[in-house]
Amino acid sequence: MHEDTPTLGDVIRRFGPALLDRSGVGVTPAQRAVLTTLGRCHTAALGGHLYRCDSCGTELPAYNGCGNRHCPSCLGHKSAQWLQARAEELLPVSYFHVVFTVPTEIAALALGNKKVVYQILLRAAAETLLEVAANPAHLGADIGFLAILHTWTQTLIHHPHVHCVVPGGGLAPDGSRWVPSRDAFFLPVRVLASLFRGKFLAFLQKAQQTGALRFAGATADLATPAGFTAFLKAQRDRAWVVYAKAPFGSPEQVLKYLARYTHRVAISDRRILSMDDNGVTFRYRDNAAGGQKSMTLDGVEFLRRFLLHVLPTGFVRIRYYGLLANRYRTQNLERCRTLLEARGQARSAPSRSEATEPRPTSPKERGRCTVCGVGQLVVVSSLTPVADPDLTATVPVARDTS
Repeated sequence: MHEDTPTLGDVIRRFGPALLDRSGVGVTPAQRAVLTTLGRCHTAALGGHLYRCDSCGTELPAYNGCGNRHCPSCLGHKSAQWLQARAEELLPVSYFHVVFTVPTEIAALALGNKKVVYQILLRAAAETLLEVAANPAHLGADIGFLAILHTWTQTLIHHPHVHCVVPGGGLAPDGSRWVPSRDAFFLPVRVLASLFRGKFLAFLQKAQQTGALRFAGATADLATPAGFTAFLKAQRDRAWVVYAKAPFGSPEQVLKYLARYTHRVAISDRRILSMDDNGVTFRYRDNAAGGQKSMTLDGVEFLRRFLLHVLPTGFVRIRYYGLLANRYRTQNLERCRTLLEARGQARSAPSRSEATEPRPTSPKERGRCTVCGVGQLVVVSSLTPVADPDLTATVPVARDTS
């Protein structure tokens, strides 16, 4: 992305007040907090440092980032740290990518019940993979995997789904050997989809019975027992979608994928092309057409769509299951490596340089002067945070919700 193209923070500062003023656009306290925090990211409101070129004398400010987990400008550093740990955990086997999605009606219910429904989504997907893999009719092994919740499409529509990155095999039930999957096949997707649907709807029904779900707007009809029963029946009668992509060829390719996919929000700064009085133009991938396209949305509508993907405070969207569950991960990985070496599969240590490098966001990160291109930028003073009346007048001061 070029330096003069807008960031998400620029969009928030320009259209955020209008979003809050427009009637009919409901903004929750958590969404307001994110709007505030991201709107101040890399601005004088957060303070920073002043840099001076030791060759031409040019002075450039570098403002602090907000560190919020919904901020595309601040995810690069967190991603690099996380990837460093993951690189040391990858096994020398092929990895599979399995995706669990829910119907549109479930997505609508999730909008008013994010924490409950997202928890159910992750739990149902995890239990499905573990149960089918353990079945001797399929793999017959205990597996471990990473699951990542995404809630968006390329055009920012609300579409909750879970991406699972799974090693191709697992431990035999008695732990005595490594059970490999087939080279290009992991588990039957029809079996996965059927079990996933059953588990998800059973968990959803229990949540309704305990009063954990709220119904309003498009889901108001589900508030009655008869309405919710009919809703469950309709979902049981339809096919749910689980699909498995082609396996990754090597641990290095897994790392590349994780670098692009884990610490990611609904839209990155790179995808925002322009901003004017007509709205925000951004790039998106059209899978049906097989290429890149651009779309322009009214600025308020753009922010409304972005805010659909604000997660509940404290919600963990990257989780580990089975052999990779936090408590016994180290012991399990060592056991897997020992058994794989006995099979003649040597250890593989992916290079951390394989990860996608984050885009520099400050002169300090670039090091070299952007004006003369010769000198180095050196810190000469700190910049005290200053008030931003245009933003703080309409949006309350927020704490970081990451």
